[in-house]
Amino acid sequence: MGVLKIAVSEERLAKLEEKARRLRVTPEALLEAGLEELIGRLDEEFQEAMARVLSKNADLYRRLAKSI
Repeated sequence: MGVLKIAVSEERLAKLEEKARRLRVTPEALLEAGLEELIGRLDEEFQEAMARVLSKNADLYRRLAKSI
């Protein structure tokens, strides 16, 4: 497992610790969950964008494939 070290302001650290305390998890666990959600969302957004582009340009791709 890798280790990532980041600097955060005292204000953000206090907010993170308070939120983690209310959720009864460690600040590290809360950050890890947030990171997983962000990565998953970005993957989904990319897949949706790719599907839109492929669908929008499907006819062009078919014509280009026939010309090869």
